[in-house]
Amino acid sequence: MQANPIIYNALLPFVLGASGLLAQNASTALPNAPMTQSILISSAQTGPVTSSPAQVRTEENQMPLTRLEAEKLALANNPRIRISALIARVQHQAARERRADELPNLSGNLTAVEANDGSRISSGSLTASRLVEHAGMGVQLSQLITDFGHTRNLVASAKLQEKARLADAEASRLDILLATDQVFFAVIEAQDTLKVAMQTVNARQALVDQVGAFTKAKLKSDLDESFARVNLSQAKLLQLNAQNNLDAAKAAFSAVLGYDKEMNFQLVDDSASLPTVPPDADALIAQAIQNRPDLRSFKYSEQAAQKFSKAQHEQLLPTISALGVVGGTPVGSSQYITTNWYGAVGGNVSIPIFNGFRLSAQASEASLESKEATEQTRALLDQVVRDVRTAWLNSNTALQRVTVTAELLKEANTALDLAKTRYDLGLSSIVELSQAELQQTEAAIGNANARSQYSLAISTINFQTCIQP
Repeated sequence: MQANPIIYNALLPFVLGASGLLAQNASTALPNAPMTQSILISSAQTGPVTSSPAQVRTEENQMPLTRLEAEKLALANNPRIRISALIARVQHQAARERRADELPNLSGNLTAVEANDGSRISSGSLTASRLVEHAGMGVQLSQLITDFGHTRNLVASAKLQEKARLADAEASRLDILLATDQVFFAVIEAQDTLKVAMQTVNARQALVDQVGAFTKAKLKSDLDESFARVNLSQAKLLQLNAQNNLDAAKAAFSAVLGYDKEMNFQLVDDSASLPTVPPDADALIAQAIQNRPDLRSFKYSEQAAQKFSKAQHEQLLPTISALGVVGGTPVGSSQYITTNWYGAVGGNVSIPIFNGFRLSAQASEASLESKEATEQTRALLDQVVRDVRTAWLNSNTALQRVTVTAELLKEANTALDLAKTRYDLGLSSIVELSQAELQQTEAAIGNANARSQYSLAISTINFQTCIQP
């Protein structure tokens, strides 16, 4: 779905930048990374992760939060939800304002005049109104009889615009859900990457200690120790970058949940298994066309523009209205006011004759805007078809990447074990071991990324087709 212009296009680049690991097109954005945490811990095989007391205290104070819980928080707290709801309420009042033109207009008046009796206004106008000292009260009623559809079509246009704003509010809700999934899995991915980095640092620190002991015993050369220390420094840089990416992703996560400060959440991926890819893209496209709230909004706006265009053309027709007035004049000169009450009814026909071609220009403008709205709806429909098909293709590719990266991680673990054994037996150099360590670290991170990106690809399909898992 094209994110309502405001959350999807704005938040997605920020989320991808925060993770530092998703080098993917914005249209392939992704959610659920099921077993990433347990897989990395069990398969990286780089030794236990140790944490400082400060880190342990921080983790103990963190609040666990699942993806569904995060989505509920975002829908409850994100200001975008309230903004879209308020816009819909504003349009509802605008529709009521239009409806008022069809209803009677009743007003009351209390008037008292002190004047030079019998004098007339002799300047400022063409009338010769007589000034009379008096006091009176009364009510005045006016009612539109017909303007040949002008007001009726304006009311219909306003009501359709209200429906469009309600659809926009639903689209904003889906935007927030996708943005929440994006930052959720960016944090999950950053957490898993940091764990791999910490495991790598521990493993390479152990290797530095081992090689250092061998060097002192003259069993290894100083070159081996130098290589080991270089690898350790690289692992520490990886850990620093991973920690920074995690902090940035957490900041983005707190923002999308509607908090003005960073919240101390420990995100938990509670998915039991990887979700499956829907088998048929055409069925997804049909579902999206039927369910997409942004497409409904454009269709309502198109219909509203058509009604408004018709109303503007009907301005050229006459307007017929009825008028009535009744009241009393308890105080007044008997010379000029012969009865103490008054009343009258009448009708009025207003016919536009010439106003500098204003009405015809407004009618032409509204007609062109109606055609523009039709083309915008058609353009969005084409984009929906493209986005759904692209999301489906991306999810298939992401699933294949999960399989490939899992196999790559398995082979990298085996290669690292063999390289370590060969190095301990003196059958290979430190360069071979370093290369095996690097490949294993990249494979572990790649596997975490692939699983996270696949789950987010499924979430994107749900977003594009308005399917709520």
